[in-house]
Amino acid sequence: MYAIVDIAGQQFKVEAGNEIFVNRLAAKKDESVEFSKVLLIDADGAVKIGAPYIDGAVVKATVLDDDVKAKKVLVFKKIRRKGFQKLNGHRQKLTKIKIDAIA
Repeated sequence: MYAIVDIAGQQFKVEAGNEIFVNRLAAKKDESVEFSKVLLIDADGAVKIGAPYIDGAVVKATVLDDDVKAKKVLVFKKIRRKGFQKLNGHRQKLTKIKIDAIA
C-alpha cells in the first residue's frame, strides 16, 4: 500500500515504514504529524484518486530529526574577459520523518 502526499508544497510517494527528507517543518523531534493532503492511495491494486484530495485520508508520521542539512549546492558566476568571478554556496534545511500509517 502506498500513497502520494503533498508535504510542504512537494509531492512524495510514501509507504508505511519509509523514512524521507522533506522541507523544514515546524514540528520538533519525536512529535507525530498528520498530512491530510493525500492525492492518491493504492491499496493492493485498488487505486483511489482525489479531486484534488481524498476526503478522510490521512498519512501519519513521526519526526526523527528536525535539523538536517542537505548537500551543499554551489553557485558559480563568471563574466568572461572581465575578471568577475563569484562563488556562493547554499545548504537547504530539511526534516527527516518516518511514515507510520496510511489511513
